[in-house]
Amino acid sequence: MSAQSVLFDAPGPRARRRHAVLAAVGVVVVVGIGWVVVRKMAEANQLQGFMWKPFVTDRSVWRDYLVPGLWGTVKAALISIVLAAVFGLVFGVGRLSTIAPVRWVSSVVVEFFRSVPVLIMMIFAFGVYTQNSVFANDVNPLAAVVTGLTLYNGSVIAELVRSGVHSLPRGQGEAGLSVGLTPGQVLRSIQLPQALTAMLPALIGQFVTVLKDSALGTAITYQELLDWSKTLGSAFANTLPAYIVAAILFITMNYLLSRLAVSVEKRLSRRGRTTLHAAGPADAEVDEGATPATTR
Repeated sequence: MSAQSVLFDAPGPRARRRHAVLAAVGVVVVVGIGWVVVRKMAEANQLQGFMWKPFVTDRSVWRDYLVPGLWGTVKAALISIVLAAVFGLVFGVGRLSTIAPVRWVSSVVVEFFRSVPVLIMMIFAFGVYTQNSVFANDVNPLAAVVTGLTLYNGSVIAELVRSGVHSLPRGQGEAGLSVGLTPGQVLRSIQLPQALTAMLPALIGQFVTVLKDSALGTAITYQELLDWSKTLGSAFANTLPAYIVAAILFITMNYLLSRLAVSVEKRLSRRGRTTLHAAGPADAEVDEGATPATTR
């Protein structure tokens, strides 16, 4: 019996008609909302050609506003991705440790930073850095953005590392133990490399979250794409078109990263490897007090 037939019954004629009616109503609602939005934009003269002309005819729009904004977004994302990967690897391995205090401390750190909103961490870090002159004034916003993104996404990556190791067949670790390796050597030499390979698509997918959340930096005066788009809208009196162009740029970058994750997942699947999905705060937890399944 297939999984599909177990999970739900195939809809009958009445259910299919009901679904068709609901789909039609949904389309009508979406079209209606779109019409209202376009009408309001037209009434506010936001669809006039002169509002969009600077994006095509004025090089300063890209040179002085959008490109610096893109660089600010990409810079914060790249730094955060590298630091989050290191953070996640360290605390992910810590959660797999057979030393109870290390495992408990790592679990508390990961669960705490997964539970705190990214924006709150950015604001808190910005206040600490500013009041204590930790960095130069022009670096404090970037440092605060990177801190918030690193702590949250690093905690998610740590959970990916832990779940990746636990998803491996038990025989992988038992084979290492049978040839005289210690549990720590089994984890570092056998389990972790396989888990990192398996979690690669989910890791790339997490980078999409890093890229999007970098826009929160506008709340602490970090000049990224969203902030530069606001400045662009004020300079050329075309705020709405500027935000729409910024949204298109964000969507394009996130789409390319998503396609990269899909491509990596397909390639790993063809090689016969198991891939993982990104772990969110609501994911089911494994017993925190348990040692890795392969090191019993």
